[in-house]
Amino acid sequence: MANPLVVILMGSKADLEHGQKIAEACRGYGLETVLRVGSAHKTPEHVIRLLQEYEADPRPKVYITIAGRSNALSGFTDGAVNAPVIACPPPSDAFGGADVYSSLRMPSGIAPAVVLEPANAALLAAKILGLVDAGVREAVAGSRRRAAEKILEDDATVR
Repeated sequence: MANPLVVILMGSKADLEHGQKIAEACRGYGLETVLRVGSAHKTPEHVIRLLQEYEADPRPKVYITIAGRSNALSGFTDGAVNAPVIACPPPSDAFGGADVYSSLRMPSGIAPAVVLEPANAALLAAKILGLVDAGVREAVAGSRRRAAEKILEDDATVR
């Protein structure tokens, strides 16, 4: 079976640092990643072409979208693909943090998951893709074991 793919679609290049954090965490689970830029508002035709390109790829995949303010990108992507979509908006103090609501409320039939932490977005992608890839599933299990061992070690040092 071909390696699963995580397509990280950013609304602008300003989201690159956030996208790179997600990509790095995905690689820790053995996932192949690709970073792309496209705006649902400014370049919808470009986004559709990108999504068609990746949807034609037969590998199992998950899309992770990164867009702030008015996050049309996540809903737009979810409406155009059959694979799962995870919205991971960048942190923002603008509007008192209320801009995250544009990621939370979607029209009926549009259902991207929303995960705010880059490492957790990668973990969710790995858990989804682990359903069809034993190597990814084992990487997730190994990560969980290491986290549990760390807590037990911390508890032993605090006693």
